[in-house]
Amino acid sequence: MKNRINEILEGKRKYFTDIADYIWANPELAYREYKSAKALKDAMVECGFEVTENLAGIETAFKGQFGSGHPVIGFLGEFDALAGLSQESLNAEKCPIVPGAPGHGCGHNAIGTGCLAAAVAMKELMEEYKLPGTVIVYGCPAEEQGCGKSFMTREGVFSELDVALAPHPSDANNIMGVSMLANIQAEFTFYGQAAHAAAMPHMGRSALDAADLMIVGVQFLREHIVQEARIHHAYIDAGGTSPNVVQAQAKLLFYIRAPKGYQVKEIFARVQDVAKGAAIMTGTTWKCEIKSGMTDLLNNDVLGKVSEEAWAEVGETQFSEKAYEVAKLLAPAVGNPEAKDVLDKSVPKYVRIPVAMPGSTDVGDVSYVVPTVMYMYAAETKGTPGHSWQLVAQSGTELMHDGMMHNAKVMALVGMKLMQNPELVKQAKEEFDSYGVEYDCLIPDDVKPEAQAE
Repeated sequence: MKNRINEILEGKRKYFTDIADYIWANPELAYREYKSAKALKDAMVECGFEVTENLAGIETAFKGQFGSGHPVIGFLGEFDALAGLSQESLNAEKCPIVPGAPGHGCGHNAIGTGCLAAAVAMKELMEEYKLPGTVIVYGCPAEEQGCGKSFMTREGVFSELDVALAPHPSDANNIMGVSMLANIQAEFTFYGQAAHAAAMPHMGRSALDAADLMIVGVQFLREHIVQEARIHHAYIDAGGTSPNVVQAQAKLLFYIRAPKGYQVKEIFARVQDVAKGAAIMTGTTWKCEIKSGMTDLLNNDVLGKVSEEAWAEVGETQFSEKAYEVAKLLAPAVGNPEAKDVLDKSVPKYVRIPVAMPGSTDVGDVSYVVPTVMYMYAAETKGTPGHSWQLVAQSGTELMHDGMMHNAKVMALVGMKLMQNPELVKQAKEEFDSYGVEYDCLIPDDVKPEAQAE
């Protein structure tokens, strides 16, 4: 089986790497991924998948489906970029193509493409072996900023699945056995009264003072929340550029993270109290709007073990000489000046670790409604920081291609093992049911996806 998968995917290698490179060259922000989505949808149709658009009412959310009946295997594809990370490919110095423009600093140009590659291999094998079952590739927008999968999960998009597989590029190979942090993203707006800051300051009520005081209050709050929690903030509106005007409005964006959704909700309530206190102290009013959120990640041991077995069969990542050249070129820029031991080729084991790593992903929402496994696959030089120009410089190269295609082979083999042995799917679902969890979306029902500002 692995040899046939390798034959199929190597035969179509340029087809898929060209798609990944096109998405890299056309980086788009949350819910504005029109070119990227079209490229993937067109490829799905060309490869014989039935495409459904506007999932959950989101213009850039879609799926490509082949087959019928169970098991139903889903791949979670992403394709959004990050703001301000434009960068020339294969340049070991920071050099934006367009200053301030987006860039693929998390390798999402390879995620949707790699998912499609794995599904195409499965499709051809299902036809050859005349296997029942369904394979679905989802186009999931806005992972970086808008939590597209969270909105899609809330609207029931993934309830048709028996199993979900989710890949992500990294600097190391890993079958995820750790959780990730739940997250609420919310804007806090303060409203005050403008006045001449020198002549009549007593007539003013500073929204900027309220925002500053909120930040100070949250700093003190950090001591009294669980250690694993994280609270980040950014000024969205500092009230203007004139110091001699008392600012009448100010806006902050907060990210609140914790290992479990209920913890995030508890901390969020306390942050709201801090905002209320800041408003009282400054004589202003305030408003809070949740923009998005995501749950923690539930791992599935059955899927983890199947993935370990499949990865062992596929073997080590076969990086080309060109990939090594890319890795060595960028290694000094990520803190490895001697460019030694630049790539991880290892075959990972699945190990369940009862902690949460400090990042967040909207794959977590999917994992609360269907058994899910997430992969991190080596496609960057070791030490490359996520969300960086150094990663953008690598994500449109042979290095990313090699990692993406190797992971596609692993996922295709996992999918075929599940297709050929429905008992494994049953076991994965039984394990999922044994957790006794209920999905609690952290995004209120009245909150809709918002396109990220250019």
